[in-house]
Formats: sequence, structure tokens, C-alpha cells
Amino acid sequence: MSFLEVDKLSAFYGKAQALHNVSINVEPGEIIAIVGANGAGKSTLLDSVMGLTTVTGDIRMEGKSLVGLGSAGIVSSGVGYAPERFNLFPYMSVHDNLMVGAYTARADIEKNLTTVHQLFPRLKERSKQETSTQSGGERQMVSLGRALMTSPRLLLVDEPTIGLAPKVCLEIAEALKKMRNELGATIVITEQNANFAMTLAERLYVLESGVIKAQGTVDELRNDKRLTEAYFGH
Repeated sequence: MSFLEVDKLSAFYGKAQALHNVSINVEPGEIIAIVGANGAGKSTLLDSVMGLTTVTGDIRMEGKSLVGLGSAGIVSSGVGYAPERFNLFPYMSVHDNLMVGAYTARADIEKNLTTVHQLFPRLKERSKQETSTQSGGERQMVSLGRALMTSPRLLLVDEPTIGLAPKVCLEIAEALKKMRNELGATIVITEQNANFAMTLAERLYVLESGVIKAQGTVDELRNDKRLTEAYFGH
């Protein structure tokens, strides 16, 4: 039994179907990447795991279905989400944004806050700064930190490098590796940046127009034309 199993998942926004019969599996402690062009359905897949779309099929974590639990129940089950849209409160401080994530894990606030500050020392230095005045990289750190404040065992990260400078991308990659290696988190990321995904993930799924077109290890897919097609949207 895999840690996360997405089984024949179709997802809908109203009558519009965004995912078609998608199946993925993630092993405990693994980092996988969902790769594809803009509009491929990557964010929809993560939204679906979080209970934010209408779905058919099943989504199971450690054998237990997440479908129908609602977002609060899914977070309480151990799923953290750092969306590409950030969804931060722009006129609240870094500290207060982090505290929003602590709502379902109040007993772990001090421990989790220490962990976030160790991973992202900049957030401790700027804890009183409003997130509206921060750079894109700093806001990404707040988004990841807020997800960690929920004490997740499964971490979903949507487009962690979008719009960020290469140096900041490396910082984000190192932080994600530490979350897996030191905190034991299982991580699913979505990425348009296939090169970044291949430096971080053990396995890739190639998503195009809501359909899985290819899957395999980084070495297996490195020269696969389906990855290039999905990445460039051909």
C-alpha cells in the first residue's frame, strides 16, 4: 500500500472537467513531481487532494479515503498545502500568517515555529513584516512555513519556483529536501520547470490536458519526448 494513492481521479469545476482518470501513487518519504505546461491540470490535482473540487474516483492516504472529508478534515489528517497562489493575508505580518496555519495543530505551535525559523531564518528576522511588502521568494517561504505549521505528514507544493530567481529556487529546493530528510515529510510538487523537478524528485508524472501522458524515474524520463512535449505544450 502506497502512502498516497490517487485512483482513477476525474475532477470538475462545475460542469467543466479538468482531470481525466488520473492515477498516481507516492511512497512514504518520497518526493515526486507532477510536470506539465500551464493549464495542464497540475493545480487542479492538488486542489482535488485538498477537497476543493468535485471528483469521481478515490484519493487515499495510508489506505484511508480523503474524499468527502472537507479541507479542514484533510488538513487534520496530516496534509499540508502550499498553493502557487500563496493565499497569504497581505496586510498581516509574517508571524500572523504562520499562525493561521497552526489552527489545526495548536499543541505543536512552538515546535513547528522553531522548525520553520530553522529552515527559513529570514522569516524569523522579518516576523513583524507585512507579507505584502515581501519579495516573491520570501512569500513562497511564508507559504511553505504556514503549511508546515499544520504538522503535515504529506506536503503538497504547487509551482514552488514560479517567478523566482535561480538562487532562490536553490534555497527552496534545499528546504524541501530538509523537510523530507529531517522531518520525514512525503512531498508532492507541481512544476512547469522540468529541470528543477528533475533535480529534486525521484519520480515524475507528465500531465497534459488533464491526462497522465508518462511516468517514471528521472533517468527514465530525462530523454523522453513526452516530457518535452508536455513541458513546451506541443
